[in-house]
Amino acid sequence: TRMINGLGGSGDFLRNGYLKIMHSPSVRPTKTDPLGITCVVPKCPHIDHTEHDLDVLVTEQGLADMRGVAPKERAKLIIEKCAHPEYKPILEEYLEMATKDCLERGVGHEPQLFDRAFKMQLNLAQNGTMRIKNWDVKVDLCE
Repeated sequence: TRMINGLGGSGDFLRNGYLKIMHSPSVRPTKTDPLGITCVVPKCPHIDHTEHDLDVLVTEQGLADMRGVAPKERAKLIIEKCAHPEYKPILEEYLEMATKDCLERGVGHEPQLFDRAFKMQLNLAQNGTMRIKNWDVKVDLCE
């Protein structure tokens, strides 16, 4: 046998399907956090499918139809329709900060704050939850 593009063939389906729909829970419970970790995050350390491969995202919170929608608007749509209510304000705040910062620098097409993009994942590793109090970061620079 030969494996083509991972288990399940989702990559082949998403690249070649007419209407490409994927589903995910908005959150997954953990041993340390009963609400769980969010499946909607500002940036992922690893992805299997790009934004160009997906048309519709579905969670138990709702459905985001992203056909013909630019990256910044996709982010708003996913947060509004698919993110868990507990995480929506956190994600909305990040998107607002990133958009403001990037537009000031003239790079607002896909706004990201690389010093903060993985803060939710870091908080999960350090404190057992992805629910952060704020987006402030302490940057330790090598001396």
